[in-house]
Amino acid sequence: MPFILLSASFASTQVLSATSNDLPIVNVTADFRDAKVTEIPSSLTVISEQVIEQRSALHLEEILNLAPNVNYASGASRARFYQIRGIGERSQFVEPLNPSVGVIIDDMDFSGLGTAGTLLDVKQVEILRGPQGTRFGASALAGLINLKTADPSENFEGRVESSLSEYDSYSLGAVVSGPLTDALLYRFSAQQNLSDGYIENDYLNRDDTNNRDEQTLRGKLRWLASDVLTVDTNLFYVDVDNGYDGFSLDNTRHTLSDEPGHDHQESVAAGVKATYSGAQAFETQVLASASNTNMEYGYDEDWAYPAICAGQACDGWEYNSKDNYIRNRSVQTAEVRLVSTEDGKLFNGTTDWVAGIYYRHQDEDLEREYTYASQDYLSDYETSNMSVFSQLETHLTDQLTLTAGLRLEQHESDFSDNNLITFDRDEDLWGGRLALEYLLDADTMVYGLVSRGYKTGGVNNNPSLPNELRDYDTEHMLNYEVGSKFSLRDNSLHAQIALFYQQRDDVQVKQSTLVPNAGSSCPCEFIDYQANAAQGNNYGLELELLWQVSTNWQLDGSLGLLNTELKDFVNADGKDLDGREQAHAPAYQFSLGGQYFFTERLSARLEVEGKDKFYFSDNHDEQSDAYELWNANITYDAKDWQLALWGRNLTDEDYQVRGFGGFGNDPRKFYATEPYYQYGEPRIVGVRGSYSF
Repeated sequence: MPFILLSASFASTQVLSATSNDLPIVNVTADFRDAKVTEIPSSLTVISEQVIEQRSALHLEEILNLAPNVNYASGASRARFYQIRGIGERSQFVEPLNPSVGVIIDDMDFSGLGTAGTLLDVKQVEILRGPQGTRFGASALAGLINLKTADPSENFEGRVESSLSEYDSYSLGAVVSGPLTDALLYRFSAQQNLSDGYIENDYLNRDDTNNRDEQTLRGKLRWLASDVLTVDTNLFYVDVDNGYDGFSLDNTRHTLSDEPGHDHQESVAAGVKATYSGAQAFETQVLASASNTNMEYGYDEDWAYPAICAGQACDGWEYNSKDNYIRNRSVQTAEVRLVSTEDGKLFNGTTDWVAGIYYRHQDEDLEREYTYASQDYLSDYETSNMSVFSQLETHLTDQLTLTAGLRLEQHESDFSDNNLITFDRDEDLWGGRLALEYLLDADTMVYGLVSRGYKTGGVNNNPSLPNELRDYDTEHMLNYEVGSKFSLRDNSLHAQIALFYQQRDDVQVKQSTLVPNAGSSCPCEFIDYQANAAQGNNYGLELELLWQVSTNWQLDGSLGLLNTELKDFVNADGKDLDGREQAHAPAYQFSLGGQYFFTERLSARLEVEGKDKFYFSDNHDEQSDAYELWNANITYDAKDWQLALWGRNLTDEDYQVRGFGGFGNDPRKFYATEPYYQYGEPRIVGVRGSYSF
């Protein structure tokens, strides 16, 4: 099995000047204070803007395979849900949802809204694996994905960029930044991404029913109010107006839908961060954000046209229905942190500290329009979180550091719908971490970590469910991790390795059952609900390397090994799943890449990524295929402009990003039970150009 190398596990993959083998070190911004990735005692990945450019990536789903033990689930036009170390949601329909993997964009919370993960002007993507119980609480049981965009610049600068590729795909973007006054800096960026998509609808004779139409706008202002006060304001707008026609009765990229679906998301968000350093002992950080998201997700449930069986033996077996979900979500957050300075260290100057308070409120309204429902379904789900947190970082000796963090959280949730189902929960939760790190020398750190995370329980809202399935319990997890981060060969090779074991209690497991629809020939409506398995175990290894072999040649990659199992769990069909692997948890995942500079301007990159097969769900036995994808890039980088020829999935591998089993949907086969798959991106080749000024 090959090693995975991740371009930027420890350093941004810069355009090499062919003058030095030294690798730069990058900072991580997702923690309470910025820190070098080599100094953080936990497993994490940083993907730089250079890697994003080399892939011509427009969305998170196009780069996440580079990170070990990170997966994503589709079932829509873009991956909305992510899994870290085998933990995370895979879809959402009518049920309310509490996410396992947090998604933060410039300090604004987009957990459960991964469609917004466009990559315009993103400086780096930080992926923190394992529970973030001290830093983020209930939204980060499995880990966190943090998108950090570029900050306003002190000097005027700008960039325009465009790409053109197969399937009538193109994008156009622009960035401009600089000073408005001596005390006010700005940055503005905009991008439009269009594509016909990779599906051909044979019934409608169209090739754009799974199209992409995505707009992103970002605005930033930095006010240097005084020598001790800085105020940063972020504005974010994303409008995704995509088609969704992803599943075929024939398990191909050719569909027969008469009413193709759609996947819309419009999000408007604003955030502000004020940093005051006027106190001698600590710096005060005040953060606040507000966002509003309108989502509409719908699909042709029968994946066919009404007369598909005309003149055949199955004539009269057809059904014809649509399912549509309209959501509005508003989120408000507020946080105050006190972060110690050098003068504010405790215990004779040995201990840095952080203390703070956090509040989050979310309100989500849902309207479901369904062909076989007597009326539209309406629900309201409201949650509030209030937390206090603290972290101490004590330097016991020059080489030995102990980090202790604790978060206490009060979580409240209220649910009601027009089926007269109500639910409220009020619970106290806690999470934290205890880490010990030791510097063997200036280039080598080893660490041990114990962390605790949690994910709140909730309600199953379908009225057809029995009362004993109405709610499910909060999940808790203990994460044990040991690892090392080190540099070799005169700082030309950086590496990190981590071994982890995670013990999950009251594991939240998504289940579904099939019920007949009145007046139809098939039992075709899924009822999704959450249940609890008694326990689960997740353990494995994560390795990342970056090696500057010479001034012209660089190698990078990573490897993820993962073993997962459920304990004491019987699924909705009465099948005992004790000992079975958890869903979306491939046993291995890898990437290996190399970049060669023929001159200071001309370079070529070749990489391969892959993962093992994995179960699509804990409710059936369908699995993906194991696969490998080859990607390449040839770039000419002049002083002010850049031109690149790129390709992804060069061998045109068919691979699945979502799958269903345990039901039949094809009247031509009299609804015989069979699996159905949604496929990932086929081979796509394109050209990208940019001009900087």
